[in-house]
Amino acid sequence: MTKTLVAYFSASGVTKKLSERLAGAIGADLFEIEPETPYTDADLDWTNKNSRSTVEMNDRSCRPAIANKTDMSLYDVVFIGFPVWWYREPSIIDTFMESYDFSGKTIVPFATSGGSGLGDTTKNLKAICPGANIVEGQRFA
Repeated sequence: MTKTLVAYFSASGVTKKLSERLAGAIGADLFEIEPETPYTDADLDWTNKNSRSTVEMNDRSCRPAIANKTDMSLYDVVFIGFPVWWYREPSIIDTFMESYDFSGKTIVPFATSGGSGLGDTTKNLKAICPGANIVEGQRFA
């Protein structure tokens, strides 16, 4: 029997709502990826070159700390939800993906964005999670 998890990071609540609907529709468990230091509105100001999100996204090695964990061994399929930042997944998603062994698991990325696609997300996740089956994701407005 396949066990499914919907794990998500939501900066403004949009991805949270979508994740809750998805988990309910497919009968999956739900897990919120929470940053150790929550993002403020100023942190999320993508027009400010010095905002936290801009600094993190400009440094590909940046790995923001996560406040919580889950038992990933329970799941065969993991949907990973996030807002698109700079045409890819936010750095906190990279932290999350590197925190677990996804070998043999199917990973399904999904994202919220007003216009940007997933960009390099699939390629990035394949590099981070060798041994996982990363499928093409979907963007939702």
